[in-house]
Amino acid sequence: MKPRVLILMGSDSDLPVMEETAFILEKFEIPYTMTVTSAHRTPERTLKLVKDAEKNGVEVIVAGAGMAAHLPGVAASYTILPVIGVPLEASPLCGMDALLSMVQMPPGIPVATVAVGKAGARNAGILAVQIMAGKDAALSKRLLSHRKEMAREVEAKAGRVGKKI
Repeated sequence: MKPRVLILMGSDSDLPVMEETAFILEKFEIPYTMTVTSAHRTPERTLKLVKDAEKNGVEVIVAGAGMAAHLPGVAASYTILPVIGVPLEASPLCGMDALLSMVQMPPGIPVATVAVGKAGARNAGILAVQIMAGKDAALSKRLLSHRKEMAREVEAKAGRVGKKI
């Protein structure tokens, strides 16, 4: 099955965070490809991955990066596919540098940016699902079920904590 999502990361040390995106995609049975490429150290590889993704029917790119965090922006500059940036905690600034790098894209080359770290990587997976669900009724149904499941979990936990008001 062809991948619908391309997950990029600037270094293999980003894998423990970016696996959270993969976890969400697997839960929704969405095929993906995940690989390491650097906007700075392997720019030709990055260009080829993004261009090949577009040609091969990938619908969304998720790119995790830390520090200067150029990978999502560089990917976005090479494609009209939606790009979701995941800021990573790779410097003494704890991901704030990466976050600001991603959200300060110039007009016309947007990068949808989620929270720093693992929570952001999970939300990137959910956002990718939401983007694709607009054209996929079965996926939309699974997403609605997921939302209901989350609500049930919260309600169950609320019932175990203190008195109901």
